[in-house]
Amino acid sequence: MAADEARAGTTSGGRGRVTITDIARRAGVSVPTVSRVVNGRSDVSPGTRARVEELLRRHGYRKRAAAPGRRAALLDLVFNDLDSPWAVEIIRGVEEVAHAAGVGTVVSAVRGRSGDARQWMRNLRARASDGVVLVTSALDPVLQQELRVLGVPLVVVDPAGSPALDVPTVGAANRAGGTAATEHLLSLGHRRIGLIAGPPRLLCSRARHDGYRAALEGAGVAVDESLIVPGDFRHESGYAACEALLTLADPPTAIFATSDQMALGAIEALRRRGLTVPRDMSVVGFDDLPEVRWSAPPLTTVRQPLADMGRVAARTVLDRARDERPDPPRAELDTELVLRSSTAPPPLTPSARVCGAAHAPRPAPS
Repeated sequence: MAADEARAGTTSGGRGRVTITDIARRAGVSVPTVSRVVNGRSDVSPGTRARVEELLRRHGYRKRAAAPGRRAALLDLVFNDLDSPWAVEIIRGVEEVAHAAGVGTVVSAVRGRSGDARQWMRNLRARASDGVVLVTSALDPVLQQELRVLGVPLVVVDPAGSPALDVPTVGAANRAGGTAATEHLLSLGHRRIGLIAGPPRLLCSRARHDGYRAALEGAGVAVDESLIVPGDFRHESGYAACEALLTLADPPTAIFATSDQMALGAIEALRRRGLTVPRDMSVVGFDDLPEVRWSAPPLTTVRQPLADMGRVAARTVLDRARDERPDPPRAELDTELVLRSSTAPPPLTPSARVCGAAHAPRPAPS
């Protein structure tokens, strides 16, 4: 393979070529670990270093000169897309840890297309990455197996589905966050609480939805399915979902949007109808992106520790590259409800105010 050939050596007796993949297989370690030993890096445990060096000597391995311009020590950070501001927060956390470890970061977007993913895999083989952090996406099982063959460790942040048992994951306490958001609205006196849900294919979306249901059931409030509207975590879907909720004969008095972007879209829909947050409708988001501190009004939301998730993922994948296996394989970071100005008790006469606006002209978002 391209990565192995680029780093191959020769046996001193001319008996044929031995690659670092051969050495890694015999040593029971990853290819990046052998590469670190060959290149004299210090981030390998003494026991592993001694075992690899003994095999290198036994097989007469000699390092081949590196190809001109080739960079060593790289970490791949892969997103389904890079359109969301939360991606910037995760990049910030990963880059902080990678920089401190002397490792470069390569950021890619595969956009859910198999062709993009396979092109990314070809690029990864060529640059001989030390590890991969995959964010809110699902990697084709064939490509996962190819990573295993290459000896490249993988960590998944916010997995789209259930990853293989040997793949560590990093996420947030999404269910607890959904419960906290809904319980806050219940504590203010709201009983008709709309939910703008995220894509059901994502585990984090389903967990936030479950938290909403659990809070209502815990308070003895029946779940009204007409108050649950799907979204895709983006502004436009939050706007459209809020419009749908406002057309109900008995609209909600509060909305829990399972992403900050959808919450901001909902607030814009309310504003265009002449409704005020939180006087006419309370709104809670999820993420705590930097921009929501400056929205009008500042958004009450569930803080998801995105930068910390990136830091934990980067540390985990670098530990795996050094053969320091993380335990446990699933890291779940706490979420926190952040109270700002977008929530208040329900209005005394919500139906007249909101229902009257429900029949007003509805300009589309520009």
